[in-house]
Amino acid sequence: MDATPGVTRSSDGLDGKRWNVVGHIYTPKLHSDNVMIWHAQIPADTMVPPHVHPTQDEWIYVLDGALEVDFGFESGTVTANKAGPGDTIRMPRGIAHGVYNRSGADATCVFGVAPARKLFDLFCALDGVTDPAELVRLAALHEVEFLPPPDAA
Repeated sequence: MDATPGVTRSSDGLDGKRWNVVGHIYTPKLHSDNVMIWHAQIPADTMVPPHVHPTQDEWIYVLDGALEVDFGFESGTVTANKAGPGDTIRMPRGIAHGVYNRSGADATCVFGVAPARKLFDLFCALDGVTDPAELVRLAALHEVEFLPPPDAA
């Protein structure tokens, strides 16, 4: 991480980076060994498929719009937890979760993970990937485990 004090402008990403991951636009704001933070634009009626971070805690702070996060994939009792502007979603390491924008309108939020581990490298690898099988393969190489979609389980 750059140790120089300063401000990262709202439209800027680290080193000019901006990733398109399954239609979501992620703009990295901070990256160190300890934490990674990025701004996300989540289009209406899209999702981050169910997955697990076995080595990281994750959170989402909702800025605009609405998101839902589902837990309980392991037990088969999936619960949707709705979040709106100003709400924080906590996703502890080792807990399977899926993030959905089922609202019909775009949402913006800030994601964070700690420790950062291999997530920055994963997003670099996933930029522009559209094939779900390739997304799952690359994620597994970077310590993120995707679950089968609920219909396929």
